[in-house]
Amino acid sequence: MTESSARISIRRATYRPGRFPYATGGMLIWLTIVWTLLWGEVSTGNVVAGFLLALLLTTITPLPDATFDGGFRPIALGRLAVAFIFDIVKASIQIATFAILGRHPKGAVIRVQSRGHSDVFLTMVAGLTSLVPGSVVIDVHTTSGTLYIHVFDIEMAGGLEAAHQAVLDQEERVLRAFASHDQLVDAGFVPGWRMGERLPVPYAPPAGEES
Repeated sequence: MTESSARISIRRATYRPGRFPYATGGMLIWLTIVWTLLWGEVSTGNVVAGFLLALLLTTITPLPDATFDGGFRPIALGRLAVAFIFDIVKASIQIATFAILGRHPKGAVIRVQSRGHSDVFLTMVAGLTSLVPGSVVIDVHTTSGTLYIHVFDIEMAGGLEAAHQAVLDQEERVLRAFASHDQLVDAGFVPGWRMGERLPVPYAPPAGEES
């Protein structure tokens, strides 16, 4: 290959024709989700505003290409979505019942140590947790992966242990949907989409096998 043809090949490989939208659909959806999580409320206005803002930002300042070292499991993602919607509906009914009956909530702050080691997944868990009525993430320590969550009424949540486990279950559903094989192993889970499958502690892969 001559030098001129090599230059042409490189230019063709790196050239991105002008198009609209500049970003991929997946990127626009992800930025819309992040915007909605930041507002802490799922509404038509927030979703539309988030999408339009993502469209504007990626057009004016296009993001560089980046690789994602996680995974994608459709069954686990479907379970995550269904469980999230169920949690929202259930918590909304419980809080509405509280208001109608005029009961006084017994709030509490719980500390949850995440098992994953990725800021991306920690942010997703914090956002999903805050979107469920009755639970608000008041602090996140990214270095240690610790979440501090205010629970509206600890009895409504089933007690301290149940409230703590609910956050851990949410984290596992997120990891099962998006974490890579190695990330699941690092968090102590058997790789795959099935819930509740934990690795023995202490865990060490067989000799010659990469973790």
